[in-house]
Amino acid sequence: MLATSDSQQSLIILKEKIDSFSNSLKNESIFLLIKSNKKFLSNQQQKQLIDIQIENLINAGLTNLEISWCDSQNWMSYLSEIKKKFPNLFLGSASIINKKSIDESIEIGLAYSMMRYWDKDLHNYAKSKNHILIPGIKNMKDLQEAINSDCKIIKIYPIKEIDNLIKITNYKNISFIAAGGLCIKDLELYKSLGYKSIIIGEMAFKNNDIDPLIYKWLKEKSDLNKTSINRLN
Repeated sequence: MLATSDSQQSLIILKEKIDSFSNSLKNESIFLLIKSNKKFLSNQQQKQLIDIQIENLINAGLTNLEISWCDSQNWMSYLSEIKKKFPNLFLGSASIINKKSIDESIEIGLAYSMMRYWDKDLHNYAKSKNHILIPGIKNMKDLQEAINSDCKIIKIYPIKEIDNLIKITNYKNISFIAAGGLCIKDLELYKSLGYKSIIIGEMAFKNNDIDPLIYKWLKEKSDLNKTSINRLN
């Protein structure tokens, strides 16, 4: 009986985490994705440059950041440093492909992880660990299986190849995220199609610097929030 009770409690905790995440997407419409590899992780100068850019974005209002998983001890060290340096950042891992990448994400204390594609075994493994793992979906078969597995937050990837094949408005009580080759200019379109958020990766950078339009969007969002608060007061 105790084991069953513990299992039920774990499911309740995970559901609360997912519900909180889903609700946050109503206000936090973008995720910044930083792609890591062994070359990047061993380049201290490049990491310091990224850190400065992250700090500037956080000061401008960025909340959601994810860094792709890399099978390297340097990855764990780097993510741990980022988490320590920016404790209020909603930090996650991307490109999750195996149990090791999930275990390392949990060990660091990341808020969530995202798979590139759907993997039911990894979904069940993360669920058993009380960890939010968002699937990447590229076809109707995988979408239906993810829904049947009670996934409440789903990433459609690569969006520009399949957005006409999956009508997300047909699915209620699911938060959809669009990903794959998107920039900040795409946000309005995908929000109008029913997506809660988009992921911006390589398109976030212009000549090794952050796209100025991202700063512009963050400022507009911040100003809007301040206006709403003033109206309430």
